Amino acid sequence: MIAQRKDDHVRLAVEQQHEHSGRNQFDDVSFVHHALAGIDRPDVSLATAFAGISWQVPLYINAMTGGSVKTGIINRDLATAARETGVPLASGSMSAYFKDPSCADTFQVLRRENPDGFVMANVNATASVDQARRAVGLLEADALQIHINTAQETVMPEGDRSFSSWVPQIEKIAADVDVPVIVKEVGNGLSRQTVLTLRDLGVRVADLGGRGGTDFARIENGRREPADYAFMNGWGQSTAACLLDAQGVGIPVLASGGVRHPLDVARALALGASGVGASGGFLRTLLDGGVSALVSQISTWLDQFTGLMTMLGARTPADLTRSDLLVHRDLRSFCTDRGIDTRPLAQRSGSSSALHKTTGAHDD
Repeated sequence: MIAQRKDDHVRLAVEQQHEHSGRNQFDDVSFVHHALAGIDRPDVSLATAFAGISWQVPLYINAMTGGSVKTGIINRDLATAARETGVPLASGSMSAYFKDPSCADTFQVLRRENPDGFVMANVNATASVDQARRAVGLLEADALQIHINTAQETVMPEGDRSFSSWVPQIEKIAADVDVPVIVKEVGNGLSRQTVLTLRDLGVRVADLGGRGGTDFARIENGRREPADYAFMNGWGQSTAACLLDAQGVGIPVLASGGVRHPLDVARALALGASGVGASGGFLRTLLDGGVSALVSQISTWLDQFTGLMTMLGARTPADLTRSDLLVHRDLRSFCTDRGIDTRPLAQRSGSSSALHKTTGAHDD
């Protein structure tokens, strides 16, 4: 039953990728182009560090799957791609392993094929402290993701309907495991209030997991008979909106959900993310073209992202937070309603001020 559900999730997620319209709220964010801001490509470093974690690149393969024979093969291939490209990698939810330890190898393969890489284990918010430790131990994990997914659980036919225990359980796990804890949404976004709560619970990092990528409420509706929860499609906030909402929350944030290409990676980092995760698009590439295609895609993304940093004058991913950004359309409306002033984003580099002063002197 669990293995079939995991296989259904993969099938329905890939179907969404093939049907995706292409647009999301990352398109409401644009860089102000400064034609003389560029630097030399050898001066660019992709390394990022946050909450005691160091990655050689700011891009990671986010949580996907595990728990069945088919998903074990997918995890093997994802781990191979991560090893070949140096990107961090997260497992899918390990709930299946707690219910059926015989499927352990479908998760362990992530470490076996990627022995020196950065690997994140993944549990849900109802996991016990012992289960969280077992998950970390099974993968020799460098960090632990706790996923929160009330919208998915609400639509899932066999889903959880009791959410009040999640906050105290997250606090217990964060206090009692020996690796950094990252709490992530699965595609509906983390509001500012939620991130502040996570900070107060002792969580080290928040993965915003916003709307725009794989829609798990829609996936679960596809498993229902009849499929009567279509009104839940698109629930939540976009990743770009969550990044703007989370300015100054006091803990590092990661951006995932709807990341389609290297420009989205740059946008997310410029909006304050310490790292950027992708999953659905990488899964589609893997299933359509195999490991070599995914390695090629990730390598191309990293090369093109380095080019963007060179053009924007950013020597490190953190330097992108000094780039000037414009916020448009629906995303701007979201900011207005949430009391977020986007005007300072357009003047962070100081270039605009200098230009205006020069122009004023000339006019005089």
